[in-house]
Amino acid sequence: MATRNYQSIGEVLVNVKTEFPDITISKIRFLEAEGLIEPERTPSGYRKFYEQDVDRLKSILRMQRDEYLPLKVIKDRLVQEVSEDGELITPVSDDREADAEEQLADAPTGLQMSIEEMSAATGVDRERIRELESYGLVSSHGPESARYYDGDDYIVLSVVKDFFKYGVEPRHLTMYKHFEEREASFFETIVLPQLRQRNPDARKVANASLADLAKASRKLKQALLRTNLRQYLSA
Repeated sequence: MATRNYQSIGEVLVNVKTEFPDITISKIRFLEAEGLIEPERTPSGYRKFYEQDVDRLKSILRMQRDEYLPLKVIKDRLVQEVSEDGELITPVSDDREADAEEQLADAPTGLQMSIEEMSAATGVDRERIRELESYGLVSSHGPESARYYDGDDYIVLSVVKDFFKYGVEPRHLTMYKHFEEREASFFETIVLPQLRQRNPDARKVANASLADLAKASRKLKQALLRTNLRQYLSA
């Protein structure tokens, strides 16, 4: 009997679960519905995942886990990483982390997910999402009959999920919200003269200044945190 050279969705789940414990069949199906993976189908409709499909899935999950990239950015990156013969190329650029940082500086647009879709995409259960929303850390949008979460919420959920592994509760994260509100107000005062101008070039300069300030803020917070934890980190 010929050896089967593809895996079922259940076999793929087992294959990737060691590296990605939060993966579910629902999330794999969600990524397919969003057009990020395209497994073949058998005549009876079952999915067929070949080696390149599994590699692509793992690449997507790593970008979500390690870089908190929204699906639109991941999709664009995957298109750029495909060679002429259609095979996925593994990026080797040393600037990969810096590129991700720059993309995160801009609010991702175009994502509109229901709470079920957002839960499947991030691995954060619906009750947690609702609790985070009650503390103002994420916010649903649209009419009551069609509420959705956007790309900003996607990034927040992808990040806070790492805190949950250490027993952190949503209420503990409100300090970040309060600090960032004050920081945003502070940055606005710096660029306000440019924002008040009607000149489009001045607004572009203001946007660039805000991106630079955000980057400097991240670096300063990392440095200060390292300083305050120095006695533990050095040990």
